[in-house]
Amino acid sequence: MIELIIGIVALVVGYVIAKFIDKQRASGSLKRAKDKAMMILKEANLEAESVKKDKILQAKDKFLELKVEHEKVILARERKTVEVEKRIRDKESQLSQDLSKTKKTQEDLDAKLNDYNYRLDFLEKKQSEIDKLHKKQVEQLESISGLSADDAKRELVTSIKDEAKADAQAYIQEQLEEAKLTAEQAARKVVLNTIQRVGVEQAVENCVSVFNLESDEVKGRIIGREGRNIRTLEAATGVEIIVDDTPDAIVLSCFDPVRREIARLSLHKLVTDGRIHPARIEEIVAKTEKQINEEIAEIGKRTVIDLGIHGLHPELVKVVGRMKYRSSYGQNLLQHSREVANLCGIMAAELGLNAKVAKRAGLLHDIGKVPDEESELPHALLGMKWAEKYGEKPDVCNAIGAHHDEIEMKSLYAPIVQVCDAISGARPGARRQVLDSYVQRLKDLEEAAFSFTGVQKAFAIQAGRELRVIVESSKVTDEQAVDLSYNITQKIQTEMTYPGQVKVTVIRETRAVNVAK
Repeated sequence: MIELIIGIVALVVGYVIAKFIDKQRASGSLKRAKDKAMMILKEANLEAESVKKDKILQAKDKFLELKVEHEKVILARERKTVEVEKRIRDKESQLSQDLSKTKKTQEDLDAKLNDYNYRLDFLEKKQSEIDKLHKKQVEQLESISGLSADDAKRELVTSIKDEAKADAQAYIQEQLEEAKLTAEQAARKVVLNTIQRVGVEQAVENCVSVFNLESDEVKGRIIGREGRNIRTLEAATGVEIIVDDTPDAIVLSCFDPVRREIARLSLHKLVTDGRIHPARIEEIVAKTEKQINEEIAEIGKRTVIDLGIHGLHPELVKVVGRMKYRSSYGQNLLQHSREVANLCGIMAAELGLNAKVAKRAGLLHDIGKVPDEESELPHALLGMKWAEKYGEKPDVCNAIGAHHDEIEMKSLYAPIVQVCDAISGARPGARRQVLDSYVQRLKDLEEAAFSFTGVQKAFAIQAGRELRVIVESSKVTDEQAVDLSYNITQKIQTEMTYPGQVKVTVIRETRAVNVAK
């Protein structure tokens, strides 16, 4: 029993001791927790103080920045205000000066106006006195001369008019001579420089071609049985084949050089091959025609490449190639067009224009002469329509259409093409001219001079380039001779067609002849 009690007491004592120990431990933990909390609070207070100080410093910096910007704005406004005030003061000063000047000018004007009114009154009085004196003098002159004032005035006007006309004619002649001298020198320089740089071969074509044969035996084979071969050849080519007594030769006659060339080449192939019959003739002619068309296109391409012309429509290139088989007054059209193109390019360069445009217009100026079908339009207008159709520029089209004055010239390229066309066609040996038309032109020149009164003799010289007119000295004065020369040139320009220029020289002389015996 005692042991039980002792055990219980021991358990109670142990429990009490354990509780005490736990209480001591809890008290230590609570103290440590409180210390830690105090430290955290202290650190938080320190950090809060630091953040507070930083924010205060940032706020102060921002305030200072805003203050500086505000001061800048105020200073800028003050400067603008000062400038505006200065401008206002300057304008006020300027207005004051202008007002003083205006006032002074008004005073001067009033003084001059008063002086003017005084002078005007004085002049009116003098004018009335002069009118009275003039009337009195006119009455005295009329009584002395026996003529009225109107009659005297008419005679005076007539004499002054004649004198003024003579002076005007003399002045016009002087100016014309001076202008001609200056213009001729400048034009001669440009034209000579242009011509000296260009040289082409001269070629003359006819309407017939001679085909040479090895022997006259071939003529029979060409004619064929009952003439069937020659009829087939003429029908296929459109060329008249003349077989006569000319030894070892036959003649091909046709106005179309392309057809004539096709017939010549076809004959050459047939004679070389030896097989001559209608079917073979038609086959050879067809092949030759195709070959000629290809050659025409190739000639056109080579021509535009040689001249440095780009972007030409293929149809125009073919037209250029066909020029090789055309002639104008005996001058090969392709050579003529190439020559005109080169002349136009050089002359345009001399005048400061676009040489490529001028070359293009010069090459295409006569394309209207090679139509596939007959046309009622002049070749210049037809060529212009083709150029417009195939997209050429307006300057080029106008130069083509105006080179024979069918339409108005609208650019400097048109007169250049006209002049270069005349240069190429008028140079010696370039063209053939029919004798009858040449003689008729000379007669027309002389008749144009004889249509005026006072003309005694007229001579067309230098192949129609100059007309010399001899007048009767008793019927034509020196002043009238100047008028006559001008009137004859105007008549020739309006009524005649001629290449180049015609110089009209009027000669008047007085001869006094006596015989000593």
